[in-house]
Formats: sequence, structure tokens, C-alpha cells
Amino acid sequence: MGDDNVEEYDLRGLRCPLPVLKTRNRMRKLQPGEQIWVVTDDPLAALDLPNYCNEYDQLLVEQRPGEGDEMRFLIARRGNL
Repeated sequence: MGDDNVEEYDLRGLRCPLPVLKTRNRMRKLQPGEQIWVVTDDPLAALDLPNYCNEYDQLLVEQRPGEGDEMRFLIARRGNL
């Protein structure tokens, strides 16, 4: 469902706070401008991941429902973490 050139980071089955913690650690490995799709079925992620992006100055490019209970977040790394 994501772009072919954007990695998908599957965090389904993990519950708060793990999706945000794992996303933050994964974002540290990206170069500025790189993007990643985060896929999760944690209902709190709809609040937690946008808050993470605001707090750590990362760009939430897109947020949309996935299959079933999944949510998909396209996040771009802006700069230092």
C-alpha cells in the first residue's frame, strides 16, 4: 500500500509506548529527508505518533487507515533527533 521506494516499518501487535519508542529509534537511523511508513494496530498511535512528530520536529506527511484496525503513518526525518 506504500510507495515502492519507502520502507514499511511493521509495528503491529505492539502496544503503547512501544510503537513510539521503536519509531523514534528507527528514525534515528534515517538520513534527513528520508521517509518511512509506520504500520501499527495500537489504537493510541493515532495520538502518540503525531505527538512524537511534533515533539521531535519530524514531519508527519500522511496518516491514514490501513487494513482492519491498522493505521499507517508516513513520517519524514527533518534533521537532528
